[in-house]
Amino acid sequence: MSTHFVATGGGGFSMASDHRATAVDRYLLSLTDAANPLVCFVPTASADDGLYVSQFISAFTRLGARTSILTLWSGAADAIRRMDEADVFVVGGGNTVNLLALWAAHGVGEKFKALAAQPDRTLVIGGVAAGAAAFFQSSATDSYGNGIAPLPFGLGMLAGSFCPHYSSEKDRATKYRELVATSALPGGFGVDDGAGIHFVDGEPQSFFRERKRSRVYRIEQDENGASATSVPVNVLS
Repeated sequence: MSTHFVATGGGGFSMASDHRATAVDRYLLSLTDAANPLVCFVPTASADDGLYVSQFISAFTRLGARTSILTLWSGAADAIRRMDEADVFVVGGGNTVNLLALWAAHGVGEKFKALAAQPDRTLVIGGVAAGAAAFFQSSATDSYGNGIAPLPFGLGMLAGSFCPHYSSEKDRATKYRELVATSALPGGFGVDDGAGIHFVDGEPQSFFRERKRSRVYRIEQDENGASATSVPVNVLS
């Protein structure tokens, strides 16, 4: 059995004009071997925003999936226990720093690690922007409110650093390369909205996009500072 992690820079149902499920949402469901998958939405980074939760339920119900919500603002203990029942997790975007702080307080990060360590289950996790960044060793974030800054800690389930919205938001690409060039962050991946990486047991297996012109970039320190190399991507449909 394996742990699949799909890290997107942004996109999916929450960024669709009609908030319907998109190609990446359907791709997540294709990775589970469950006949009637239970998909658990984790909206911690958005402070369990009710509209975001409603959009998720509508999108995944239309795909024929059962849904549940992991809330930490109320009923946290029961919600965390129910993580054992989920086949697929969708971790939403928002504030990475706040997400990691709440997860540390409630033990959610350790729970994800324990689920991934179970040898007899296939675990599928889809992370969107902040929801993806949290699983890396480190990331570039605007969560502190003072521009793009290094976040040197994460769950560490995925190696290196991560920058969501790489080409989609002003100055992100330049600042992320600066952080890698100065060793404030280790090398990693810059991922556009509508693009992502599929990891299997912590190793990148494929790169994809669901939007035209969206890309994934490998960011590495070199003698000139830091280089950004666009990697070949598959097109999801």
